[in-house]
Amino acid sequence: MAREPIARRRRSKDEAGTPRRIPSQQRGRERVDLILSVASELIAKNGSDALRMGEIVEKAGVSFGSLYQYFPDKTAIIRVLAERFNEQGRQCVEDELVAIQSRDQLQPALGRIVDGYYAMFMEEPVMRDIWHATHADKLLQQVDAEDMEWHSQAFLTVLKRLWPDRDGSELARTARLTMQLVAAAVRYAISIEREEGDKVIALFKAMLPADLGALR
Repeated sequence: MAREPIARRRRSKDEAGTPRRIPSQQRGRERVDLILSVASELIAKNGSDALRMGEIVEKAGVSFGSLYQYFPDKTAIIRVLAERFNEQGRQCVEDELVAIQSRDQLQPALGRIVDGYYAMFMEEPVMRDIWHATHADKLLQQVDAEDMEWHSQAFLTVLKRLWPDRDGSELARTARLTMQLVAAAVRYAISIEREEGDKVIALFKAMLPADLGALR
């Protein structure tokens, strides 16, 4: 396996976990996509903890210089992968939330969001590993926090539309707590055997309140 140059191992705290830049030219974008694709394959096979920059260099057929041109360390790679997966999830959530026009549509929409996230993580094992990595690594926790805030704000917009006369801070708490519970349920379900996970998701959806407006 190719050995990582010693000089490349020394990274400042500002650089750690942060991609250097997203290339604008097609050749550069293709190289980044190749690196991310190889990293995804390695994570799916061995887990994010076992991911090594030298192995990416070897499998992708790029030099250390090319790799470090875009990613100072493996945490930066995991960050970009997490952000890309988050973007996919946000689009699914947005599609469901924008269609809600009445209060009776809220619970079914939340159920579909839960189902969608659960299915997405079950179909893409690498996503499960990366999601766990964003919770375990302090440098990546901000990625998860930003994604959770996006979901909370998107859901809050719906709640304000359905209950325009309710106190905004109260609705904000409801939105954040609901999205946190959704994430926790899915995270738990994907950490156990599939059959039991399916039952957990079904139970959680049954527990969703039929009328969030009745919660005070």
